[in-house]
Amino acid sequence: MSKPRETDLYPPLKAFLQAQGYEVKSEVASADLVAIRAEEQPVIVEMKTGFTLSLIHQGIERQKISDLVYVAVPRGQGRRFARALSENLALCKRLGLGLLTVRLRDGLVEPHLDPGPYQPRKSKPAQQRLLREFARRVGDPNTGGMTRATIMTAYRQDALRCAAHLAAEGPSKGAHVARTCDVPTATRIMAADHYGWFERVATGIYALTPKGHEALKTHSAAGAVSN
Repeated sequence: MSKPRETDLYPPLKAFLQAQGYEVKSEVASADLVAIRAEEQPVIVEMKTGFTLSLIHQGIERQKISDLVYVAVPRGQGRRFARALSENLALCKRLGLGLLTVRLRDGLVEPHLDPGPYQPRKSKPAQQRLLREFARRVGDPNTGGMTRATIMTAYRQDALRCAAHLAAEGPSKGAHVARTCDVPTATRIMAADHYGWFERVATGIYALTPKGHEALKTHSAAGAVSN
């Protein structure tokens, strides 16, 4: 199968819009496709053979002319295209662009999104999680742009305080660690043992594992452990 061209998209798109009562012309004032119906705003469609930043830029530029701007690409197959479609739908929605795909084997045009103003819905739970993490985190131990695997979270800081206590005092009851380190969730943290730093040696009593000792050395060297 030959590689699709932008010109392959035009006939199906033209037929699709003509069926809705539009008069359609191509390459008008730099726009790939312009459709006019009565006294309505013009519909503008920018076409590319795939999702590109250039396509988005062109769509945004055409919004200076009309609120009814679409971007159009050939309909692909498989998970890779489905993921690209989902991601670009979200982007187009934020930018107020419409999105069309064209199935080239039979000319089917599928509207996925119409142009319109985007009003994001705020997530209260997500906002509360962010504010809790901000309030609990001690200092500013990270550098913007770090990979997720190395980020120092408030949870990790609490776990490090528990680990430092066990390294200094030896096996301890969870309640004692919580009071001494000012970590109310100390018992839960040590019992969950997400990092492999803690082991329960008796009922309610936890000790530091060799991995925990190594973590303390690593984080101490980086200046991340504080009492």
